[in-house]
Amino acid sequence: MQNLATYKKDLEHLVAVGERLHLAMRVEYDRAEIDQIMETIAPEKKKTFEKSLQELSPFRKGYQAWYSEARALVRQLLPDRLDDFSDYYEKPKTRKTVDYETYRISDYLLGLSVTIGFGTEVGPEAAIPKFRQQLEIVKAIRQRLKSALFDIQKTVQADLFDSELEGAKALIKHGFLRAGGIIAGVVLERHLAHVCDYHGLKIRKKAPTIGDFNDMLKNNGVIDIPQWRFNQYLGDIRNLCGHNKARDPTKNEAIDLVDGAKKVTKTLF
Repeated sequence: MQNLATYKKDLEHLVAVGERLHLAMRVEYDRAEIDQIMETIAPEKKKTFEKSLQELSPFRKGYQAWYSEARALVRQLLPDRLDDFSDYYEKPKTRKTVDYETYRISDYLLGLSVTIGFGTEVGPEAAIPKFRQQLEIVKAIRQRLKSALFDIQKTVQADLFDSELEGAKALIKHGFLRAGGIIAGVVLERHLAHVCDYHGLKIRKKAPTIGDFNDMLKNNGVIDIPQWRFNQYLGDIRNLCGHNKARDPTKNEAIDLVDGAKKVTKTLF
């Protein structure tokens, strides 16, 4: 967990620096796009934007350090994209001519410009899309970190939930149906809350219930109707256990809740 937090901090720093480097390239060699951006900025914000452009460090000054750090992070966390990442920088070994396809960031750093057929010049602006792709690869690490963190949380929670559900089953076995059902209901509610959080779904309600989380997941396409109905059935049993209804829950219903909560925690992510 501590390593993941460190990686995340390093990643966000690299993304922020990368965005500034990308902007620096465009300021130097893609003024038309910068001018278009300026036209969309509110007048009261233009001076601030212009000042930020003036304060940018040159791409050539900051890229090598960024590349070294970013490449190390890609090698560690996204190794299947390392060759692609490096290729955008390094001159192809088999390159015979320089054109838009074979121009690389290393050429940009040298200020290389060449004239190809019919007087067309290929120069530093050809490296801008190459660096943009490098930056996108670095950004893609965010999802890898998110998945890794979720896998760790999932393992820890699964062990905790299993222990709590075993305790709930023991209570039911000894006749404490409501107590066992309430524990199973809490496990189910916490898991559904975690799934909502993982998918970026926020509930404004101060004290959301199983039903609230269940509806949120259905309405956002995370679960289908059969899963929603199953969760709803478990929620109904949990309410039966937790409130003074016309009748007590049956032993079979309490067992259904425990078994159902266990199934949901193992299969719904």
